[in-house]
Amino acid sequence: MSIAEDHDSVITTVAITPKPRRRRLLAMLLAIATAQYTIVAFIVGVSVACALRYLVAPQIVTRFEAIAAALKHY
Repeated sequence: MSIAEDHDSVITTVAITPKPRRRRLLAMLLAIATAQYTIVAFIVGVSVACALRYLVAPQIVTRFEAIAAALKHY
């Protein structure tokens, strides 16, 4: 074997090696992003539900009571 053939085999060996660290890193980043999205979506959902419950619902109930009272007069 010549030196050039040895050099070529080393290059192909290095080029073929897989990179498991990169896949593991991407999997961890995907898991972190998914967890973060889930937590933020949960917090936003709870905030919207609380706002609807304490700010909008009383106004709607008050309007329906006013309509019901007005209809009783007729």
